[in-house]
Amino acid sequence: MRKKKKKQTNSKKQLVLLIVLIICGIVTAYQTTNSKEKTAGPEQTEVTVQSTPKNSDIYIKQTTAPSTPEILLQRTGYLVSYNSNTRIANWVAWKLTPERLKENTERINNFRPDPDLPKSKAVTTQDYKGSGWDRGHLCPAGDNKWDREAMIESFYMTNICPQHHNLNRGDWNELEQKCRKWVKKDSCLYIVAGPIFYDRKPQTIGEHKVAVPDAFFKVILSLHKKPKAIGFIYKNNEGNNPLDSYVNTVDEVERITGIDFFPALPDDIERTVEASYNLKDWK
Repeated sequence: MRKKKKKQTNSKKQLVLLIVLIICGIVTAYQTTNSKEKTAGPEQTEVTVQSTPKNSDIYIKQTTAPSTPEILLQRTGYLVSYNSNTRIANWVAWKLTPERLKENTERINNFRPDPDLPKSKAVTTQDYKGSGWDRGHLCPAGDNKWDREAMIESFYMTNICPQHHNLNRGDWNELEQKCRKWVKKDSCLYIVAGPIFYDRKPQTIGEHKVAVPDAFFKVILSLHKKPKAIGFIYKNNEGNNPLDSYVNTVDEVERITGIDFFPALPDDIERTVEASYNLKDWK
């Protein structure tokens, strides 16, 4: 009987020990998980903030036609596909959010050669001097006031195109303002802008033979609630037309430019949003 009682006592001790070990394991796991969650909060916020400046967002990268020369240049606030033949961008893409509308820095107005290009090939402000063309932004300086480095880089000449003065200060600027208004409602916009050439031998300016676009495009994607997209085409002239006169489908802009916009979208969504538009949906 004593032996049996001893066995029962040992069994109870083992059971108690097992329960204690299980409880300790649960507590340790909870503390580890909780600790990770607390650490992950700020880190996740940092990653989210940094993902767009580093342009790792999947909707930033566009697909340029295979026959088109392209050098991809990453910037703090945008991604540029640079064409070494035309000496301007094929396209510039960026993400606009309400946070990026915060004015954390002043406009700098310091146009400069892109430091990532060889000096012999980098366009300078001298190329525009006396040409009669404005130095028109693709990704506007007004979308880069959230960060000093982003503001500085927005004046790199790889983000600049020869643009009609009235268009630059008028209708093109109006669309930039509209985008800032729309993003307050939609919380996030993906925007791509660039030149259009109808003439295979365009006019050029300056020592570096900077090509003068015949027109400009801008396409905009919103994934807020119901996805939607819209395209705009502006002839490189004085403009002074109502906004709805420039509206096109994204498909039409793709047909003209040869660029595949927002290729990361699921095929069914891409087909739907790029085939139609409704300007009223954006107002």
